[in-house]
Amino acid sequence: MPSLLIRNIQTLVTCGDDTPVLHGADLYAEDGVIRAIAPALPHETADTVLDGSHFACYPGLVNTHHHLYQVFSRNLAQVQNMELFDWLTTLYEIWKGLDAETVRLSTLTGCGELLKYGCTTCFDHHYVFPAGAGDLLGAQFAAAEELGIRFHASRGSMDLSRKDGGLPPDSVVQTVDEILRDSVHAIETYHDPSFGSMRQVALAPCSPFSVSGELLRQSAILARQYGVRLHTHVAETKDEERYTLEHHHMRPLEYMASLGWTGPDVWYAHGIHFNDGELRELARTGTGVAHCPISNMKLASGVARIPEMLRLGVPVGLAVDGSASNDGSSLLEELRVCFLLHRLHSSADAPSGYDVLKMATRGSARLLGRDDIGQLAVGKCADLFLVDTQRLELTGAMDDPGAVLATVGLRGPVDYTVVGGKVVVKEGRLVNVDEAALAEAAGRCCADYLARA
Repeated sequence: MPSLLIRNIQTLVTCGDDTPVLHGADLYAEDGVIRAIAPALPHETADTVLDGSHFACYPGLVNTHHHLYQVFSRNLAQVQNMELFDWLTTLYEIWKGLDAETVRLSTLTGCGELLKYGCTTCFDHHYVFPAGAGDLLGAQFAAAEELGIRFHASRGSMDLSRKDGGLPPDSVVQTVDEILRDSVHAIETYHDPSFGSMRQVALAPCSPFSVSGELLRQSAILARQYGVRLHTHVAETKDEERYTLEHHHMRPLEYMASLGWTGPDVWYAHGIHFNDGELRELARTGTGVAHCPISNMKLASGVARIPEMLRLGVPVGLAVDGSASNDGSSLLEELRVCFLLHRLHSSADAPSGYDVLKMATRGSARLLGRDDIGQLAVGKCADLFLVDTQRLELTGAMDDPGAVLATVGLRGPVDYTVVGGKVVVKEGRLVNVDEAALAEAAGRCCADYLARA
């Protein structure tokens, strides 16, 4: 069994309940699982040995909402000042040209960036399936396996095109029967619910304004039949709220609840425009929220009520959202922006820096239905990252190591990222792929893809 030993870790932030911060501890992992955390462990040898004497060690971050295909539609001038509905309508004309190679390379690029910034698990909400595009989820899982990241894919979907009152073009929507048939195929082919799983599948119709009530209802039934989770966008904008009121005579949460879309196996992206009663209903049902602060700021969507959610016990995780509404894939950047946004908006009621770190680790793991990741403890997966505390930008900043990533932040890549006990980032560079070659291939693919639009 492969083994990892990190000796004499200067500061180990566990995100656990009993001993959140340890000093001078060793961490030993075998077969991808943490077997011991204590000073001066008696393990003389391991397949991989790291010296942690001037490093801070953190649980791997968990990203709960992304659109990796959007990596190839970043920083486009024509959408810079748009809000969500116009932004989507414009970009669908590009996204309808997706194919398996574009998805593979955008997944390698986006997940590679996530790994370099301490993220060890990524959930991707893929919902654009152009006719004849190939096995897009297969391309994603292959890319994730090549990098070594823990990957949750979604069989997303849309069945309302413009002619039906939705936003996407006809070429990227499917019938309910086609979607459900392929959803079964995706689950049976790729979903692994076991401890330490590297690949899982969720069902994730796009949003209340691009899918029918029948698709939402049938997806919920199918997901519970197979024991997989449910995800979609909800309460992201006031336009969405107006849409559900006009078409369904209900606010978004009431509409989703009427179709079986609340409960501890459901989490929503964004959740900005919930009222007081809806927040209490999220808490009562255990329905989660993936918070995407940078995307919400860029698209002028609003500020999610995260302080109130946390006080009520709503499950909350952190996410980068799609690269076209974030323009990057760094959950570390998201972590600091989250902290600062809520300090500005809520002052003393805002979550602390350590609270935000726990949101990005344990909170995010909870949204994905996992208790084997999100903290560093014996019996948990050995997913972690290491940061050299002797960096100039961290000098004098380590008085509160649990908060420093949110309060001070980290401007460059982490030094090491470990997933399942395997080093996948070493000295700030990806281990399993040639970054320069990947950037060149991805750049060519991106140029060809955009030229087709």
